[in-house]
Amino acid sequence: MMPEKKNEEANEDWISTYSDMVTLLLTFFIMLLAASKVDAVLFEQIKNGISKEWYNKDVEQPLASLRADLSDDLASVSTDADLALGKDQSGLTLEIPAKAFFKVGSAELLPKAKTILMKILSTLKAPRYNMFRFEVQGHSDDQRIKTSQYPSNWELSAARAAAVVRFFESNGIPSPRLKATGMADVQPKYPNRDAYGQPIPINQERNRRVVIRMEPSFLP
Repeated sequence: MMPEKKNEEANEDWISTYSDMVTLLLTFFIMLLAASKVDAVLFEQIKNGISKEWYNKDVEQPLASLRADLSDDLASVSTDADLALGKDQSGLTLEIPAKAFFKVGSAELLPKAKTILMKILSTLKAPRYNMFRFEVQGHSDDQRIKTSQYPSNWELSAARAAAVVRFFESNGIPSPRLKATGMADVQPKYPNRDAYGQPIPINQERNRRVVIRMEPSFLP
């Protein structure tokens, strides 16, 4: 007669190892998310796509709405300035050639600059865009400036950014939502000089610019 088989108790030691692994994976992905820079435009598009797919409805897209409104504003302004509306990871950008806003070596806004800014301010001040913050960056080329008012390109670029910020503030944008940054020539869009160290005037002109960065504050 064969002996009866003993009932083997289930060995659940693996559960502890599995839970540790899941916890480590969760911690790893949280660290990745914390270290990453959220692409605001992509985030908004994904959120709207998920809402359409799962709930069959649209959600508010303030970035897309602001871009459409600003495009209409710029189209209605009669100017020969090459204004460029674009985006970066933080939100929207409006790039303006310095010559459209300032005289050479000056940080005083030209009348046509004020016309352009007043037009876009009519949109930026709308209650539906109250969650946006605005950073104005001044950029120069690598030609050194040294005057009694502006000892270097740092002072000139910062003064130009501050001039736009002051205009925004004086026309209804609260100061906590504003920031002015002078970048001098540290972030050129194009090479200022060729391989032989000679200036490239057309590139230097393109590098002299003001950039208005528009960032929604509801994103992580």
